[in-house]
Amino acid sequence: MHIVFVAPECAPCVKTGGLGEVLGALPAAIASLGHRITMFVPYYRTVRLAMETQPDATVPSVVLESVTIPFPERNRFVRVLDGGNHGGVQTYLIDCPEFFDREDVYGPPGENYPDNALRFGLYCRAVLEACKLLGVPDVFHLHDWQASFVSILLHTTYAADPLLRDAATVFTIHNGGYQGMFPPGQLRDLLLPAALFTGGALATDSKVNPFLGALRNSDAVTAVSPSYAEELKTPEYGEGLEKVYRERGDAFSGILNGIDADEWNSAIDPHLAAHYSANDLEGKQECRRDLLHAFDADGTADHTAVVGMVSRLAAQKGFDLIAGAMSELAELDLLLLIVGRGEPELEESFRELAEIYPKHLRVSPEFHETLAHKVQAGADMTLMPSRYEPSGLTQMYSLRYGTVPIVRATGGLRDTVQDGEDGNGFAFTEYTSDALVTTVKRALAEFADTANWQERMRRGMRADLSWKRAAAEYVAVYERAVAAHAAGQSAGRG
Repeated sequence: MHIVFVAPECAPCVKTGGLGEVLGALPAAIASLGHRITMFVPYYRTVRLAMETQPDATVPSVVLESVTIPFPERNRFVRVLDGGNHGGVQTYLIDCPEFFDREDVYGPPGENYPDNALRFGLYCRAVLEACKLLGVPDVFHLHDWQASFVSILLHTTYAADPLLRDAATVFTIHNGGYQGMFPPGQLRDLLLPAALFTGGALATDSKVNPFLGALRNSDAVTAVSPSYAEELKTPEYGEGLEKVYRERGDAFSGILNGIDADEWNSAIDPHLAAHYSANDLEGKQECRRDLLHAFDADGTADHTAVVGMVSRLAAQKGFDLIAGAMSELAELDLLLLIVGRGEPELEESFRELAEIYPKHLRVSPEFHETLAHKVQAGADMTLMPSRYEPSGLTQMYSLRYGTVPIVRATGGLRDTVQDGEDGNGFAFTEYTSDALVTTVKRALAEFADTANWQERMRRGMRADLSWKRAAAEYVAVYERAVAAHAAGQSAGRG
């Protein structure tokens, strides 16, 4: 099959979170199964700068000099650039400086550009036009709301296009809390029918909801873990769309993300001070010493548990629970090391908490890949008390590195971290600071028992968390989507 990935991020050139990491690995995993994979990514300023700073930097060649994208007052013109072929994935870059040559990917920290719907609407239309010239796929695989316009356009503006009408669509939800809603007036700018809003097909309250359009119109829909797929069907997690998720029936499923087992491998990781494996854990102590040095905490005793967090400082990630529990956590034999930036209020709150509890909390806003790897390898435990977590990758990295996760049992955390005597981590269900503290205490009690602790570490390190399993599951979804689309087309012609 030929699959075209449509996504707003793809590591290593552009990554603001888990979405970019997934798109940096999943396409290659599917390509390794013998499928033709094409990836389209906006040519953001960050992508251009990243490509220019590579050791073997070259200017991307122009594949299509001018693709016309109509807008009400005037046309816009997009170039398609060759982003290279890596791991069997051919990448193309959608070049429109007016929309993508900006300081940030989606907007300034904590904000969104007001024309994001226009930016990603243009991007999706450009992908469709480019595919008509470069090769129409069997399946368009769409990721999050920024790619949802492909599904909407195929059901409206392009519904009668003889080149595109046989292409199926799969929509993957990485975070159902981000739906890209925009004012109805922008439908005109996108040359989409006003009836999409007035008729309710894309309407949520007083806004147009493109996420809803892809959820309803795609031939198959997936979430990034089985548990999250079930949670989205409930009022607590569905963000008002729980009924629509339930209506999709068997066309909606969950596939647990994987991780790049080569990049996240403690036996060869170049970022680490020492290497180690499930069979030889000795190097992990050197990684711990190296991490403590990076946080200016060299005097930390061996019996003190080092708990790491690499995370956006966002309410979703459970930082309110940590703040509420910090006075109790500071009475325990632990040091919490947090790496990440995020919501300004939370950043300020945790700077203040670090000043109040300097022996138990350190915060570094300077995120970079090397430090992220050092935390995963050097910490004894990782903490993820998320309010919701569609998949989560951090806990998988932690398991891979023998760093025992402490999580709230939600979404992908529930699917990857097993509590109990023969488990690989520790989990709690209630979203309360008390539940968090109780679970941390259980983890610390076992940490004092070196033999049992190391067995828990090894169980996590030996789990298969690679993309091989997920890639095969996605191929099965593609096959079902193609069949469903063909049946729908036949019914329509009939």
